Amino acid sequence: MDKYFEFNNGVKVLCGEKALDNLKYELDYLGCSAPLLLSDEGLEDAKTVDFVKKNAKNIKFNAVFTKIPADSSTLTINQIARLYKNNKCDGIVALGGGSVIDTAKGVKLILCQNKVDIMDLAGNEIAKRGKVVPFIVVPTTSGTGSECTAVAVIKNAKTKTKLEFISSELLPDVAILDARLTKKLPPKLTASTGFDALVHAIEAYTSLQKNPISDIYAITAINLISNNIIDAVCGRENARLNMALAANLAGTAFSNAMVGIVHAIGHAMGAVLNIPHGNAMMMLLPACMRFNLDKNYVEYSKLLLYYTNEDEYASTKPGKRAKHLIEKIEETIAEIKERTGINLKLSEYGAKEKDLSIVADKALSDGAGIVNNKYFNKEDVLAILKEIF
Repeated sequence: MDKYFEFNNGVKVLCGEKALDNLKYELDYLGCSAPLLLSDEGLEDAKTVDFVKKNAKNIKFNAVFTKIPADSSTLTINQIARLYKNNKCDGIVALGGGSVIDTAKGVKLILCQNKVDIMDLAGNEIAKRGKVVPFIVVPTTSGTGSECTAVAVIKNAKTKTKLEFISSELLPDVAILDARLTKKLPPKLTASTGFDALVHAIEAYTSLQKNPISDIYAITAINLISNNIIDAVCGRENARLNMALAANLAGTAFSNAMVGIVHAIGHAMGAVLNIPHGNAMMMLLPACMRFNLDKNYVEYSKLLLYYTNEDEYASTKPGKRAKHLIEKIEETIAEIKERTGINLKLSEYGAKEKDLSIVADKALSDGAGIVNNKYFNKEDVLAILKEIF
């Protein structure tokens, strides 16, 4: 190790059977007696919110807000912050996927910095340590890893542009990983969110900002995902728990090492074509790995061991291991496609060839590309997009 690095992992993780039952203890420990519960209408309709309330015995939620949209914005965050203050809440419990968690992070940032508009805090790492706002996250998907990252992606309601907020103030105090909360996640969402976690781990392991500690988190996540994603898609509870843990580990890895070209293009596909983020990750990963192959040859070769097993790694000639990793990932994608019917071509989402240039331009301006191990230009992005068109 010959370079300086920093690593932050300040979130307490509760993982396993009936982990949610410890919510009351954690709130008491944090000095929170009147929390605000945040979620979305989908989880309310699925009775997941009721399940949490039922298991949160003796917890008085001073307010409950379940109207967080799938693509939350600065307006929603400002509204919730006012609700928190008006109801004299003293902490936040966020139940949901990436949008709910990122919204909750924005609310926490406003409150701890004593602001009324999240846009006053736009810009990375500008928020200094503020007042304490107890914050517990209960994820219901296994992909974003947002419960352990110092990052929140929030849409500017005026410009419709997605902004990336980065600050240690965004980190939750506690993350509760309980497989019971992912039971109702449909197979397609299980697969796409799982691939989001896989991309987090692979890009963290190959990033210019990688370090020895983030590497350990990344390879452990990759091994868990490869061994569990198909079983999770089939609904097996233990596999779902392993995927929740994998997403957490991958989130910790990329929160410290960052991501790369897959996310840069994927963010642009979401913004321009409204393609769900996890679907975009699955579509892009093999093509982007082939693009990065010459720079990441050594890393991909090593990752074959963790994505497969000792026997397959040993039986693959050293010079073919990197390409074999990409082939194995494509096999996983093909099996998911067969089981779920998930759309994996841009044309299947109504994209037109004229859209590709717009996506490419937006991808080049995305910050995720800064730490990609290989420089890319518009022609490179267009070639990748045409491969998945």
